[in-house]
Amino acid sequence: MDRTNSRRQQTGTKARGPYSVGDERRRRILDAAVEHFAQWGFHASSLARIAKEVGVTQSGLLHHFRSKEDLLVSVLERSEEHNVEKFFRTDFDSAAHCFVRLLELVDYNSRRPGRTRMFNALVGESSDPGHPAHAFFARRYETIVTQLSETLRTAVGTGEFLSATDCTATAQEVIAVMDGVQLQWALAPGSVDMAQRLRTYLDRLYRSLSTTGAALPATAPLG
Repeated sequence: MDRTNSRRQQTGTKARGPYSVGDERRRRILDAAVEHFAQWGFHASSLARIAKEVGVTQSGLLHHFRSKEDLLVSVLERSEEHNVEKFFRTDFDSAAHCFVRLLELVDYNSRRPGRTRMFNALVGESSDPGHPAHAFFARRYETIVTQLSETLRTAVGTGEFLSATDCTATAQEVIAVMDGVQLQWALAPGSVDMAQRLRTYLDRLYRSLSTTGAALPATAPLG
């Protein structure tokens, strides 16, 4: 380990100088890019406009991100890493626990409209194999469906869910409903309670799959 970093960790002092300034500028670029990609999508967004909003030159922006494609992928990866750390860093105790976590995530998304609108704008564009986010979203959906399917299979194995449960199809359906409700919310936020709509669906689904017919446990919104 670098001696300077070691001393800084031991004393608890924060990084100063060009490194801290650079990290702050990179964060502001990412935050601005979220709003631009949300409003205009990838192709119509401009590095020059993003740089101007942050107060840097376009070449200054390219010092942190090699291209618009690199900036897009960095925005998506940062958002995904944040969600995983906040909601999915520990394993699920049950399928009910998994469903509750999904509800907490959706409730959280309803309180950060910029990132939610960005997701909706980009996921549609990225159906084109030539889109720079195509590989990211294809990999993301494959991973989510695989992980959710495994959680449902575990629920079947423990007797929480009926043995006839089609775990892969159910996982795909859950993700489709989540994204569909999110799209409706993005189009008319005041008329759609995204978290409540999803809770109604997941509660109905849970009752139909549960061996006891039990309702989905309550969940409290996260701060």
